[in-house]
Amino acid sequence: MTDLTYDLPLRIKGEAKTEFFFCDTAAGHTFYKGQPAWIDQTGDTTNVIPYIDASDVDPTDVCVGIAAAGVTVIASAAETTQLEVYVAPTIVGFKSTVFTTNASLGKDVYITVSNALTLTATNACQIGKLFKVEDGYCYVQLTTPQICASAT
Repeated sequence: MTDLTYDLPLRIKGEAKTEFFFCDTAAGHTFYKGQPAWIDQTGDTTNVIPYIDASDVDPTDVCVGIAAAGVTVIASAAETTQLEVYVAPTIVGFKSTVFTTNASLGKDVYITVSNALTLTATNACQIGKLFKVEDGYCYVQLTTPQICASAT
């Protein structure tokens, strides 16, 4: 799989709840709509970075939510840019070919690379629980911000 290079088409069930987090600028980053934002406890323990394939998620890291819009930050810039993210209890719909039936409802959902949904916790951001699958979308009830305790 490859990392996102575009905003994802998301659907929201019910009312969306969002929060703002400051972006880390130790390196330049582009956040795409639909991409997880997380705090890597081995780096900047305050500001968020985008979850990408090269990310190494540890059990102490925190997935803060799903980017509600795209944002780009420049390396070494002042850490004043905020990212709006969907957080719990928002139900976000992702286009998915992994989940095509409701057989896994209620199970924990993780994201690998920056846009692939899975039930496997290995080096992935835990984002919530499978709520429903319909019309080619997998709806996840977010539990973020969430410590990625299941990451291995």
